[in-house]
Amino acid sequence: MFKKNKNQTENVKEKKVRTVKVGTHKKSVIALWVVLIASVSFGVYKNFTAIDMHTVHETETIQLRLTDTNGIENFVKNFAKSYYTWNNSKEAIEARTQAISGYLTKELQDLNVDTIRTDIPTSSAVLDVLIWDVAQSGTDEFIATYEVDQQIKEGEQTSNVKATYNVKVHVDKDGDMVIVKNPTLAPDMKTSDYEPKAIEADASVDADTINDATAFLETFFKLYPTATETELAYYVAGNSLEPINGDYLYSELVNPVFTADGDNIKVKMAVKFIDNQTKATQISQYGLTLHKDGNWKIVG
Repeated sequence: MFKKNKNQTENVKEKKVRTVKVGTHKKSVIALWVVLIASVSFGVYKNFTAIDMHTVHETETIQLRLTDTNGIENFVKNFAKSYYTWNNSKEAIEARTQAISGYLTKELQDLNVDTIRTDIPTSSAVLDVLIWDVAQSGTDEFIATYEVDQQIKEGEQTSNVKATYNVKVHVDKDGDMVIVKNPTLAPDMKTSDYEPKAIEADASVDADTINDATAFLETFFKLYPTATETELAYYVAGNSLEPINGDYLYSELVNPVFTADGDNIKVKMAVKFIDNQTKATQISQYGLTLHKDGNWKIVG
């Protein structure tokens, strides 16, 4: 009996110990889950916060470009007119130096002291300044590329000279500007050799339809130069073509090309007008979508 009671007591103790261990394990698991959930929540919060901050930064950068570009262009144009205008008299050189100093840093003012001297044989007048590009370079600086058309006079000879340059402009937060890089030679802008692919006529539109649509277009363009909105509404759906209210006389359609587009017909063409004020020929190009539902109408 004694041994039996002792074994029972040991079994009870073992069960109690196991019960305590199981309880501890559950608390640890709960604690780990709490830590895991908190970590994931914090990570998600930081992720969304980072996205929001990035979006705000990009918006500010775009607004800066849109707000400042016109100001930078005018600033550079005015500088160029002063910088590239000179003659070799002492008074003119001093006036030029004074004028450009309002655009340049002190370092660049010193750099340009001897660019125009009294012993050079030429004088220059600026005929035109074209701004080709303004590109942001860093937070507060912009690179402006421009072309200067000068008339150079040397003795009795006069010639026109064109050259392309760029400068770097620093813009303060309050909008004040200063040139921080001297006019530097840049490649000239060239005409692209790109040619759009010509639209070719096909058999998708029959001859009778082409003749009918051509007659409609000729009638329309005779009226179009002076047509009011009310008159246009008979020929045009929506705002496909706006009134021009011009003093033009229709002459002819030039190379109209028709292609089928479902229930519609697309036409690409040029229209020749005579300008009654200048007497010159004016050629406008159009790409129109036509639809016939009883009568023809321009729908796009």
